[in-house]
Amino acid sequence: MVTGILTQDHIASFILDESGDRHFEDRIIWNGYLAHWSGEKVHARELEQHDYKNNEPIIIIWPVESSSTEPFVDLYYNERLTKYFVSFLGHTAVNVNGSIFNFSHLMNENEIMDKEEYFYRPALGEFAPSPNNGLFEILEDGRVFYDKFGRNFMRTIHRIRIFGLDTEKMMAVLKQSLDIILNTPPNPKEPEKYKDFSIVSNNCATIIRDVFNQCGFPKIKGRFPRDLFVNTTYHLFCHPELDVQYSKLPQLFVPEAPMSVVSPLLNFRNYFRKNELRIFESS
Repeated sequence: MVTGILTQDHIASFILDESGDRHFEDRIIWNGYLAHWSGEKVHARELEQHDYKNNEPIIIIWPVESSSTEPFVDLYYNERLTKYFVSFLGHTAVNVNGSIFNFSHLMNENEIMDKEEYFYRPALGEFAPSPNNGLFEILEDGRVFYDKFGRNFMRTIHRIRIFGLDTEKMMAVLKQSLDIILNTPPNPKEPEKYKDFSIVSNNCATIIRDVFNQCGFPKIKGRFPRDLFVNTTYHLFCHPELDVQYSKLPQLFVPEAPMSVVSPLLNFRNYFRKNELRIFESS
């Protein structure tokens, strides 16, 4: 990993470290990074995936941020992607001490991710939207465009950070849930999809809800991402031994993604819970 100032001049872009050395000067640095973090201190490293222009490892860059030294759990509610109907209800994920668990109807998206890859992958190579339609596409030459770059470039993310949970137990239960998915026999007709996924009863929200239930919070309910997020926040605030902090990570606009939109709450009780909490201003 390299740390330094993201720099661009009239010739090239590069990471300038404290010794004055230039890193990745002859490599592709995504314009989205330059638009938001030029002149700022960042981390950078290579990914396993390659770009399609030079067939070199993709460079991922992310801002230098303070990290918690105390065990924590983050629950994320990702606003909906307006260009995908299946994203109408948004998405949710959970972070335990820096390991982000993501659950999806697609098998390759059921995974544990580092923070930088979840939030800040560049729109290059397989992570980029297709140049033909701006969406997911597999070309005849075999190149894939998953349209899965950094989530914070694709949408606004709402977060509650929770201190005081048993993070070891939560980690173990999450890994167990992920193992069940990864060991599920594939559907012969659609092997790329999780066979037991259900938009109502077995989705990204219900899996995380069940983990909270198994970790001692049976009152947490919710079938869909935003409802789960509000419901979880409401019930965890009722536990004085927990420190629950809400924040919003605004979308980092790039031309590859339209602005995201808050999805509706489908359980009317959560409207009252949200208003009672008085922390979800403009959310």
